[in-house]
Amino acid sequence: MDPKQEMQHLIEEISRHNYEYYTLDRPSISDADYDKLYVRLVTLERETGTVLPHSPTQRVGGEILKGFEPHKHLSRLWSLDKAQTFEHLQAWQQRAARLITDYNAKNPEQPLPEPSYVIELKYDGLTLNLTYEDGELVQASTRGNGTVGEAILPQIKTIKSIPTRIPFTEGKFEVQGEGIMYLSVLEDYNKTAAEPLKNARNAAAGALRNLNPKVTASRKLDAFFYNVGYKEGLSFSTHREMHDFLRENRFKVNPYAVYCDTLDQVFEELKKVEARRHDLDFLIDGAVIKLVDLRTRDVLGYTDKFPRWAIAYKFEAEETTTILEHVSWEVGRTGKITPLANVEPVDIAGVTVRNCTLNNVGDIERKGLKFALGTLVYIRRANDVIPEMIGKVTDEQDGGEIIAPTHCPACGSLLEEKGAHLFCVNKYGCRPQLVGRIVHFASRDAMDIETFSNMTAEQLYDERGVKDPADLYDLTLDDLLGLPRFGAKKAGNLLASIEKSKICDLSSYLYALGIPNTGKTTTKALADHFKDLRRVMEATVDDLVQIPDVGGIVADSIVSFFAEPAMRDSVERMLARGVTPAVEAGAAEPVGENIFTGKTVVLTGTLHLMTRDEASKRLEAYGAKVSGSVSKKTDFLIAGENAGSKLTKAQDLGVRIIDDEEEFVRLLEGKAE
Repeated sequence: MDPKQEMQHLIEEISRHNYEYYTLDRPSISDADYDKLYVRLVTLERETGTVLPHSPTQRVGGEILKGFEPHKHLSRLWSLDKAQTFEHLQAWQQRAARLITDYNAKNPEQPLPEPSYVIELKYDGLTLNLTYEDGELVQASTRGNGTVGEAILPQIKTIKSIPTRIPFTEGKFEVQGEGIMYLSVLEDYNKTAAEPLKNARNAAAGALRNLNPKVTASRKLDAFFYNVGYKEGLSFSTHREMHDFLRENRFKVNPYAVYCDTLDQVFEELKKVEARRHDLDFLIDGAVIKLVDLRTRDVLGYTDKFPRWAIAYKFEAEETTTILEHVSWEVGRTGKITPLANVEPVDIAGVTVRNCTLNNVGDIERKGLKFALGTLVYIRRANDVIPEMIGKVTDEQDGGEIIAPTHCPACGSLLEEKGAHLFCVNKYGCRPQLVGRIVHFASRDAMDIETFSNMTAEQLYDERGVKDPADLYDLTLDDLLGLPRFGAKKAGNLLASIEKSKICDLSSYLYALGIPNTGKTTTKALADHFKDLRRVMEATVDDLVQIPDVGGIVADSIVSFFAEPAMRDSVERMLARGVTPAVEAGAAEPVGENIFTGKTVVLTGTLHLMTRDEASKRLEAYGAKVSGSVSKKTDFLIAGENAGSKLTKAQDLGVRIIDDEEEFVRLLEGKAE
């Protein structure tokens, strides 16, 4: 083919691969093969001096713009009325129901259906309005005042998930969505940024309204689309049909959309969304409830400001400001030194916050907090445990200096810098490390020693010299009875639980040892592969890297761990006292085939017909691989009650989700497909 034909062919092929990678998250070629196509296109454009329309080479950002041109929307972009309580939702629903009843009374020949609802996420980004004509992206703008926005087409073209050409080629229409920056992308960006960004919302809005499209491209933004506004040659009956149209035309639509028949169901789902909001990789500040039937929407219409057929349910604020009072430096069981920010108590979403996480010295510097003691800072409740400090409210260096320690705050040993973190290397003489190791050893996912706590570990360390997990198996009743808050019953229960832990699963025992860079999935793989503790202890790096998912770094960690005399001595002492790690007989032997055979399955949430351990064993018996995390390689997610972040990620990745436990059992038994 001639160069122009080849360029057109390359543009179509690269665009298809961009759609598969950025929108579907299901790439069909390797990065290297993609790069070859892209480089070939760049070469042809340079040789011919021609750049065809829709070339992906133009997504990287062009010249700096002189200013934003105003853009008048073809149809108005409405704001949403807001609710924060069930009573507010009821009032909205009752108004809508009354209007529907009135209409049906006047139009009995064409009544509106009973109202039903769809719930979508309310993104905390920047509203986008894209205009397509005959299948071509011809304009893009911000919301502005709802009637006129700012034209930002060059910036929008840098978002690789947004199609510049679509299959629908009949007339003109507008599509609305939200420009966002993923939290993980923000974190990666700030690691090397000269000026770290304070939050994902401002990062997205600032990038899309930056006159230099190259700055926009550097932020690696994304976008979700949820509505078709103005439309020629298009009609939909329901919200679901509209979303199907968007997906068919390669727009990125969030898989989360829950349909409900009653307001009670809506409110129950809203509570679930609010509980899971911290598990998402992007910011939301609420959810949007809409009537499903589009004819009903047309009939109900709008007030001066809002549609009558939709409402935004706002969650409580997740970001606020407070005073940074002090930074303490905590020592973990691996020796890593982590800064913990102590702040003036402040309420976020009903929780009083006194401490915020700071990852390391680099994190403090990137967020502009080096001279922030005693000043006003932004904090965000990033999870249900310890909120995250985002940055300083002002850019002035007007506060006290945060000084990183040079010596361990617990044992006084000189600290070492390893990568981004400081470490205390006095692993056998540093109290927090030793206590942390014992607590981890006794934890539920490890040896599952019941009634054991962090306070118990500290008591045993301070009063009975228990500095190694092996020391637990030397304890006597007299040792415990002399401790504060230890009566005969509590002491007896703890000793019985320690004794019970001696008969243990090999994978749990390996996890309990706390081998660096290994989690439950890795220790399970070690147990399944070697089936014997001695073989694990004697394995070489070459032996270990033969196991799927075990790379060179993990293999080195395992070999180094068992090469330490103190660690080997600890293991030998436990074995001498009757600790017997073993692989259950026949646990890994397939007993048959079903839909899960050869597939990767993740379990999350609470199951009621069986425990998760039982479910894992049954899946493995049929040749499934049970993984602890969701990825592109996951085939099934079994979602029990109160499923959290794994469910959200599976939805984002398009993983097949089984959330009906009875269906799961039928599939296990080969009675369904």
